[in-house]
Amino acid sequence: MKTTRLLATVMLLGLWPGTAPAQTTEELVNDGKNTENVTTQSMGYDRKSYSPLKQINKANVKGLVPVWTTSLMNDLGELSAPTVYNGVMYVINGKWTFAIDVATGRMLWRTPVEAEPGGSHAAINRGAATIYNGKIYRVTIDNHLIALDMKTGKQVWKQQFADQREGYYATSAPIVANGVLISGMAGGESTTRGFLDGWDPDTGKKLWRRYTIPAPGEPGSETWPKDDAWKQGGGPTWRSGSYDPQLDLVYWGTGNAEPYDPRPRGEKDSLYTSSVLAIRPKTGEIACHYQYTPNDVYDVDGTDEQVLADIQVNGQPRKVMIQANKNGFLYVLDRTNCKLIAANPLVKVNWASHIDLNTGRPVLTDVYKRFLAGEEVEIYPQRGTNAVPIAFNPATGLIYASTWNLPRIQKLAPPKPAVIGANSTGTTSRQVEIKPGDVLGHLVAINPLTGEKKWTVPLTDFPSSSGMMVTGGGVVFTGKLGGEFVALDEATGKTLWQFKTGSSINSTAITYTYKGKQYVSIASGLGGGLALRFAGDKMPTGGSMWTFAIQE
Repeated sequence: MKTTRLLATVMLLGLWPGTAPAQTTEELVNDGKNTENVTTQSMGYDRKSYSPLKQINKANVKGLVPVWTTSLMNDLGELSAPTVYNGVMYVINGKWTFAIDVATGRMLWRTPVEAEPGGSHAAINRGAATIYNGKIYRVTIDNHLIALDMKTGKQVWKQQFADQREGYYATSAPIVANGVLISGMAGGESTTRGFLDGWDPDTGKKLWRRYTIPAPGEPGSETWPKDDAWKQGGGPTWRSGSYDPQLDLVYWGTGNAEPYDPRPRGEKDSLYTSSVLAIRPKTGEIACHYQYTPNDVYDVDGTDEQVLADIQVNGQPRKVMIQANKNGFLYVLDRTNCKLIAANPLVKVNWASHIDLNTGRPVLTDVYKRFLAGEEVEIYPQRGTNAVPIAFNPATGLIYASTWNLPRIQKLAPPKPAVIGANSTGTTSRQVEIKPGDVLGHLVAINPLTGEKKWTVPLTDFPSSSGMMVTGGGVVFTGKLGGEFVALDEATGKTLWQFKTGSSINSTAITYTYKGKQYVSIASGLGGGLALRFAGDKMPTGGSMWTFAIQE
């Protein structure tokens, strides 16, 4: 009630910036053309994390200064990017949803997340606040999808889609595609069966559910044994999708097969785990798919975002999707049919020698056989990137990514009965020993078709948990676990500017204009399991939003 009364006072004083908040599908499709708004995560349905804005450029980026910062009232971590519409910034984290005046950083309203008791996961949110037709949509850690009124923060509707007692939880932002709200789930390390849900964004009515693990008799079921393994087969959808409005297809990645131990799954491919699905948003029908890692025993997933681009391949224009996969390879697929075009190592890879372009399958090394024989194995990479967006500049044709240079060390665990809702990977693991000065990853610029790296910047002491953004001004923005917000020269990787925030940066920047002037915003706040593992004893917590501009 206090929040409601405060909001009413603000609105009565006429302090709400811009016009009434409402968007159309056309505005979502055209995100980026009106640079005053950022209406989708990654600044576009194509997930390029690219902006043509160039008021801030290589020549003047050293003049960036903070315009405002505001607390996000959260110690669990800031992993989401903001969205912006008509002078208002919308921000989500595990505890709150905020509306903030982009000009001043003044809070317009905040709405708390009311989670059910009994959850075992830290409340974090990945992606961005999803906005459409006057509402904000978000998930909560306890498997609820919520719609809030953009102008008041009041709840419009709330739907539960899974039970946390069964191992399900939720962290990824939903998307709106062709008038359908689509949401995912997490929990691939537990006794879960992955799915996507389609919803009516106005009423919250469920329109369809698409399971990522086929039931017996459905296409793909031949890749599972003839028992009940499919019922808890994994395939979580814990990142967000991209959307091609012309093809009317949503591209959404799926996670690991469950358990990692392949024997209960018959050592089969386990569709549609560690794959990309092309989904028709109105029905949930699978139009095509590609499996990045058949029989995934390495927990390498396929959930990272698909970057959509139109590029020249062998002199011919192609509609492609690009993914920097956690398995260490950078993939280029034809997004009209999900066929493989190119796959090159992004980082050190030892579980496969290469991807066969004829079959589309990885060519395995002896790591798999040694693992299956019970040996403790060192698998490179532990992750190609840490579940954060890459960026693509259509002018250069290059991908910009933050990568990891660490192994996963694991072995088969003694068999034990599955307990609903409990961890059920079937493996044990331990952390690699790290010494001061070790190179733990790189920032890279890479050609997705050839794998040629234009530049690499080593990361010592801390790996990266921040996404990449690139602009028409020739600047790449990213962050570090040490709290630095960094601007790099797109051509060389040289650091042009940096600013130390109060906590680690685990999120991705956005850029936009307000009254014709370019701004850059990013959230700071240590959180997320891997960031805490590396920086938890070295960096303070505390979420905040920062906005920068060139000093006049």
